[in-house]
Amino acid sequence: MRTPPGRRRTMIAATAALAACVAGIAGSGTAGGVSTSADSGRTTGLRSVDEAVQRPNVLMLTLDDLSERDLAVMPHTRELIADQGTTLTQGLAPTPICAPARASLLTGQYAHNHGVLTIEGRGGGIKAFKDRRTLPVWMRAAGYDTMFAGKYINGYGQQTPAYVPPGWNHWRGSVDPSTYRFFGTKFDIDGRMVTPPGYSTDILSRYTTELLGQHRRGQLKHHPWFMWVNYVAPHHGGARETDDPPVSWPGGRRLLTTMPAPRDRNKFSTARLPKVPEMWEKDVRGNPLAGRPVSPAYKAGVREAYQQRLESVQAVDRAVQRTVSELKRTGELARTVILVTSDNGFMTGEHNLLGKLIFYDPSVRIPMIVRGPGVPHGAVLNTPVTNPDLAVTIAGLAGATPTRTVDGVDVWPWLTGAERGDPNRVIPIEAYPVAGAQHRLYSGIRYGKLTYVRGKHGLEELYDRARDPGELTNVVHLSAYRAQLRQLRLWDRQYRDCAGATCPRPS
Repeated sequence: MRTPPGRRRTMIAATAALAACVAGIAGSGTAGGVSTSADSGRTTGLRSVDEAVQRPNVLMLTLDDLSERDLAVMPHTRELIADQGTTLTQGLAPTPICAPARASLLTGQYAHNHGVLTIEGRGGGIKAFKDRRTLPVWMRAAGYDTMFAGKYINGYGQQTPAYVPPGWNHWRGSVDPSTYRFFGTKFDIDGRMVTPPGYSTDILSRYTTELLGQHRRGQLKHHPWFMWVNYVAPHHGGARETDDPPVSWPGGRRLLTTMPAPRDRNKFSTARLPKVPEMWEKDVRGNPLAGRPVSPAYKAGVREAYQQRLESVQAVDRAVQRTVSELKRTGELARTVILVTSDNGFMTGEHNLLGKLIFYDPSVRIPMIVRGPGVPHGAVLNTPVTNPDLAVTIAGLAGATPTRTVDGVDVWPWLTGAERGDPNRVIPIEAYPVAGAQHRLYSGIRYGKLTYVRGKHGLEELYDRARDPGELTNVVHLSAYRAQLRQLRLWDRQYRDCAGATCPRPS
């Protein structure tokens, strides 16, 4: 159930006021002259808490293709965000690929509703995105100063140079295809094209600090702000390095790598691929969409790609540290909600695959960590939370009104502990071909520890991640799962084209 904006602001105000007295403990009821009613969602009495705390600043930091496991090598991010906030263990990308996932972050909708179904061709990228009614537009209408830096929707800037999407007061968007060059990236700076020297992650870190400074000096300096910084790492990109494996392999396999900052090169030269059950499957009969067994040489190439991914996020980790330090220096940290996440997960050898878009857990599951006023320190939330949920939640924090029919839900009460989330929440998942969405590759449901999908030719797969965390055995034909399969089939038919209130809602 979506928490009314009035109740949301009251919850934040009460928590912030009490936290000033007792560090790390969230409160409710009467605080700072504000009385709340959990039943009515209304507020009575005088507001004595600063408006900027009632409507916090919001900083969303996203990485491209960051796996949930990759957070382990980002010590600053873990210390400054996760340890000071809450880790969401079931962050999910319902359509696990770049453009659809980021469009969900901007709209609060599933891909079949916002229309960005894939990254290129029909239904693909920036051409498919209708950006007049998005999160920054809602935030700006609610009185927020809005700032963006980094990668936008795939294809941005290729056909319409110097285009600043609606809703953004300050814009620093990387222009495709230069987005994927870690050196020599072209940026649209509020409609002016520049190619600054340096490594793209470091440039985005500098832009973040500059934008915060512009806000403090600008006409909206007394307004709260919303900033989205979208780093390219650890997505693949150039230039080519001497230790990169070959791009093309026998059997039509592609093996693309990212590019770490020079100071981080070979920092993880001894890193090994994760020891998980689904790594390099020998028997793929139980997994119709798993890749075929591969050669030792290809495995070595994937390990090199994995190493470079870990190295590339070190610059992002340092950027997080600098951003938090800047917020602390300017006194903004205590009133800022910081969210770190990814557009989708990524597989590096799991099920013999390198990439995303498949429904397997390493592809669909994404890192999500949040800190801010009212968020418990060092806490863990096991309730599934999706990309569309984040847009709705951010709008709720601002008291902003979405002008689309949103599919996601406001999860802030779960983050603060004001309400109990359901770890068995029903989540629809779907995917479309990379080079044009003529049809779905699959639709399905994640429910608790079960993953069910139905492919375009009617092929069904069902995995019980409680007993089979590597999703190695398709149990769709086992009689023990007959009742669950019947329910999952029903939910898939019911929700594969859902919109707004017809999508799954927490009870």
